[in-house]
Amino acid sequence: MRTAESFLFPSIEPYRHGMLAVDARHTLYWEECGNPQGMPVLFLHGGPGGGISPTHRRFFDPAHYRIVLFDQRGAGKSTPLGAWQDNTTPLLIDDIEALRRHLDIDQWLLFGGSWGSTLALAYGEAHPQRCLGFILRGIFLCTKAEIDWFMYGMRQFFPEAHAEFVAPIPEEERGDLLQAYARRLFGKDEVLSVAAARQWSGYEGRCLFLQPQAEIIATFEEDAVALGVGRLEAHYFLHRGFMEEDQLIRQIDRIAQLPAMIVQGRYDAVCPPVSAWRLHQAWPGSRLQLIADAGHAAMEPGTAQALIAATEQFRQQGKFD
Repeated sequence: MRTAESFLFPSIEPYRHGMLAVDARHTLYWEECGNPQGMPVLFLHGGPGGGISPTHRRFFDPAHYRIVLFDQRGAGKSTPLGAWQDNTTPLLIDDIEALRRHLDIDQWLLFGGSWGSTLALAYGEAHPQRCLGFILRGIFLCTKAEIDWFMYGMRQFFPEAHAEFVAPIPEEERGDLLQAYARRLFGKDEVLSVAAARQWSGYEGRCLFLQPQAEIIATFEEDAVALGVGRLEAHYFLHRGFMEEDQLIRQIDRIAQLPAMIVQGRYDAVCPPVSAWRLHQAWPGSRLQLIADAGHAAMEPGTAQALIAATEQFRQQGKFD
């Protein structure tokens, strides 16, 4: 059986990278790989707060694509890590535009999974003229139902992981787990905050895969990941993604003319397939590929193969069949 690694392009190093100050608090890490004269593609990581990794560069043919990656506010190498202050979806959209202008790019292909799909859609609907198309995975529309599913529904498939998630929370606070975690994540006790962030991030990590991958799951409990994911996911959940309910579906007409490939794991317990189906139904020109043997993660063989096939098809045709 082939692994996800076997489908990726060879490892590649950035030819350029830097830090971009976007306001008095936040400075973003960005990098460019591949062909400086190639078709621009923007990789949007998940989370919120997940950050980029060297693996993310490898979904694209480096001979053809000008590959742009960056750590969103509070994530990865961007500073300050885990900062939720001055951190909203409209500000992230502004950051993408600031980066586009900084790199002197006119239009680009958007590639994002999970929260990256949310941000790709939000950016596209705000700036459709800057988008060539979309490759989206593990769709998250940031609705109340999806947030409630994450907080409570995933226990239907991962009861042991959910039990560990709620274990630090007293019985009397478990009726509103999001608020209970918020009190710990955003309180003045830094030790308690870091512990809560590890607990939150670890919960998500254990629910990502159809076939668990212990090495990747372990990274979700490392401080560099946990502080971003734990704090920022809770922050964005508390504010419903700083969007109106179902905004991304209601405004899909703004990007309906653009090509889109949606790749979705059939057994995605973090972002169930119904959201991908809703998006596809609202977007007549989109293509939906359900991966029969995959959960949520990009690094599952069928999902990785489909994502790379999509980048290759767009390279060759500028659209999706």
